[in-house]
Formats: sequence, structure tokens, C-alpha cells
Amino acid sequence: MATINEVEQRAFLLHTRPYQDHNCIVELLTEFDGKVSAIAYTGKGYKNNKKALLQPFHPLTVLLKGRNALKNLSRVESHQKSFNISGNYLFSGFYLNELLVRLLTEQHPCDELFHHYQQSLHDLALSKPLENILRSFEMTLLTELGVLFDFSKLQEFSLLTQQDEQGFELNKSVDTVYFSAELGFMPVLNKQQLPCYTATYAINHLLAIATQCLDDAAVMYTYKRLMRQIINGLLGNKPLNSRKFFK
Repeated sequence: MATINEVEQRAFLLHTRPYQDHNCIVELLTEFDGKVSAIAYTGKGYKNNKKALLQPFHPLTVLLKGRNALKNLSRVESHQKSFNISGNYLFSGFYLNELLVRLLTEQHPCDELFHHYQQSLHDLALSKPLENILRSFEMTLLTELGVLFDFSKLQEFSLLTQQDEQGFELNKSVDTVYFSAELGFMPVLNKQQLPCYTATYAINHLLAIATQCLDDAAVMYTYKRLMRQIINGLLGNKPLNSRKFFK
């Protein structure tokens, strides 16, 4: 793995766990190097303020050193005041953190995602519409992960005709699609031929999502279902702990 340049950079703490005596392993989202794991000496002495600084949603400036995959957190300072987030907005912040920990690869630069994460925390602190914040961040993260959405062919699908159980064309245009990780959006020509529990989506809702016309609650629900399907597929069989906060 490439050596991280030993330069100061902005960062946010995503997760921390104990490691040996007076140390912890921190997972950081950094401005230049993406997600990075590092050993941080927290110590016992009153002069060591790393433990106080290493808190979620606190904008930091860090200096990382080392040639191994696990770096050393050489220096950490406060970049600005911590974002004041509470209630469901706080739970949503933990949800964003867990997504990044679970889905991002180590030391893959993602500066656009870093800045979108920072903006998301800013919007959470201001209690802006929660669903909009989450869906926008999820879409940016999925784009970073290489999941691309081709909304352009949805209009073409709407011009197709549906079929009955025997395969005969009905006098009815296609209004729903399903999403395949390999093929993207695919038209539903015959619902009887779809595997059980396949999620389907209204084309007009997806077109609204493509143009960011998100005022309709039904459109936002479709957006949530689509993001949930794809993220669950990436996570595999291990669910997100942060989702339990909302139950």
C-alpha cells in the first residue's frame, strides 16, 4: 500500500476501538487520503488531549505517519468547533459514519465525498430536511463506489408495452422498472416473470429523482427504497447497527 504523504490534512473521526495499553485504533475520513486507520496514543496524563479531540463530528487537522497499512496518528488538532447534532439527526450522523466504515476501501482518495460529508454534518446541525440529506449523501457515496445510475433510458422504457402471462402485448405502456447491480434499470414487461420479492420502482418517480424534484413524499419513499436495496446488497448479510437507533 502506498505511503501517505506526511502532510497535515483535515479529517473526521468515524470509529474508534481500544488497542493495547493507552492506545486506540481510529478510523478517519481524511481530505486527501480517504479512509485511514491509525494508532492513536491517548495516554493517562492531563497533557494528552487526543482523547478529548477524537470525537465524532469534530472537524480535525491531523498528521499521519508510517509505511504500513496501519498508520500512526502523530498529531491531531481541532480545526473548528464540533457540529452540534442531536436527536434523529445525531443517529443519522452515526449512520453516515457506519456507511463509510463499512463500504469505503482504505486509503482511496475521495475528496468530493469528504466535502459532501462535511456539508451533510453542517445540514444535520441546522436540522434541514433529514431525508434529503441522507439520500443525497448515499447517492454521492454510491457514485464514489462505482455504482452508476443511467436514468436516461427510463423515457425509452415508458414507450414499451407490457405483456400478459402468455406473453401477448397489452394495450398498456411500461410504468415500472427494477434495478439490477449488473444491468442497471430494467423494464418490467411481465411481473409474473420476476423473481419473488424483486423491488420495482415507478418510472415517473425515478425521473423525478433524476431531476431532483423531491417534494412528493411518494418520490422520496421510492428514493429511500432504491438506496436501501443497493446499500443492503453491498453490505451483505451484516446489517448496520446504526439503523437500530431509529426503531
